[in-house]
Amino acid sequence: MTTELKMLEISLNGERIETEALTLQALLLARGYALQGAMACAINSAFVPRPQWPERTLHRGDRIDVVTPITGG
Repeated sequence: MTTELKMLEISLNGERIETEALTLQALLLARGYALQGAMACAINSAFVPRPQWPERTLHRGDRIDVVTPITGG
């Protein structure tokens, strides 16, 4: 029996990518985001509270936006 990894095609901050991540948190970690950092996430324009990141599953075609604050003046 072979196990085939299922790649999801999603949009991350407007860029089409393929990922093996099954959850929002797994995607963030795979893309190098520091989870303790200041950021907000939305999937398909709906805000996802940080406590839901570990169990919020991703689906083919999801649009994920990650917003981080920019400092400076």
